Amino acid sequence: MGPSGVHPRVLRELAEVIAEPLSIIFERSWRMGEVPEDWKIDNVTLVFKKGRKQDLGNYRPVSLTSAPGKVMKQLELDAISRQLEEKEVIRSSQHGFTKGRSCLTNLVAFYDIVTGWVDGGRAADVVYLEFSRAFDTVSHDILITKLRKYGTDEWTVRCVENWLTGRAQRVIIGGSEFGWRPVTSGVPQGSVLGPVLFNIFISDLDKGIVATLSKSDDDTNLGGLADTPEGCAAIQRDLDRLESWAVRNQMRFNKSKCRVLHLGRNNCMHQYRLEEDLLERSSAERNLRVLVDNRLAMSQQCALVAKKANGILECIKKSMSSRSREVILPIYSALVRPHLEYHALFWASQYKKDRDLLERVQWRATKMVKGLEHLPYEERLSELGLFSLGKRRLKGDLIQVYKYLRCGGKVARPDFFQQCVETGQGETARNRSTGSSTRICARISLW
Repeated sequence: MGPSGVHPRVLRELAEVIAEPLSIIFERSWRMGEVPEDWKIDNVTLVFKKGRKQDLGNYRPVSLTSAPGKVMKQLELDAISRQLEEKEVIRSSQHGFTKGRSCLTNLVAFYDIVTGWVDGGRAADVVYLEFSRAFDTVSHDILITKLRKYGTDEWTVRCVENWLTGRAQRVIIGGSEFGWRPVTSGVPQGSVLGPVLFNIFISDLDKGIVATLSKSDDDTNLGGLADTPEGCAAIQRDLDRLESWAVRNQMRFNKSKCRVLHLGRNNCMHQYRLEEDLLERSSAERNLRVLVDNRLAMSQQCALVAKKANGILECIKKSMSSRSREVILPIYSALVRPHLEYHALFWASQYKKDRDLLERVQWRATKMVKGLEHLPYEERLSELGLFSLGKRRLKGDLIQVYKYLRCGGKVARPDFFQQCVETGQGETARNRSTGSSTRICARISLW
């Protein structure tokens, strides 16, 4: 619940009663461009991310807003999203909070280009950039200016401006409430409109950038060829442009978390900088919770995933007294298997030892079920109605390929797939006239 004390379930259960008065409030708010004061206050709760719990920087502030206000903002979100799609404001480099795109499409699209360079014998550098408190430092004035610049209708702009102006929030920890504080910048994390407003704010980030840029939330990857001094200089110029953009938009990069990954043979190992600060080199870097090393191998990622999953499985084994399939199977499916399959379509290793390492986790889980301990692995899977992880990854690959083929214009680059036409003489010709039988050839390098 937010500060209003109204639980979302109340809206759902009493929809027939409160729909009409809420619709009157929504319409009046839309036409007048004003938001009720109760919708401008937030309860902020802290969500632990990772690291030391004593470090305040390891917590993510999430705003709990009014439930009726969220319904209104959902209507505004639909209107803004339609206008952004019509005017093509959000660029193809943005994958976070974007319909049809995800962290997985970000990883596949970006590293398909990078691995293509390395497979071709070229050297490449990838710069991992992260904004400092990105959502909290968005300038309201600059954001409203950009909304008008991109052609958002005036009613929507006025509603958003009024919603951001005069906001207040208080922190709640363990039931203790702190005093209200004014909010002079930022878009609320946890709100309905926050993500799309942030996307609009950074939509012009890649303007003038020559290298390959990929954005997801507040994380930005910049990749370019680095086997010549000219290529390294081009990457540095792009970094200077990004730094200039940050200064103009009153943002700043968290330079302590910005890293450079040098890939390929004969790499110059060029030293890059943001302003006067030199960027630290890294032999392996986490990108959207996936560990990528300078060999573009995924053995380290597989080992980390297996270690994490085995740790959770051991906790389940020690804490659960029951070994029935009704208990073990749902817990395994909910707490363990997601770690084994999170973006596995991207990082699944081609080495048998890595695949066996992951499969061993499920082998252990099925062995915990009472009555199946002495059966072979394949029979245990059959009894539990499970597939091997290898088959599940294959199914995931096929589903993702189907999505690319069905919505390729939105989520895939044109060269992800190549259309080949089979001629009558057995020859293969590309991009010839239609009418002949065709086949689709996948060219996603990591797959």
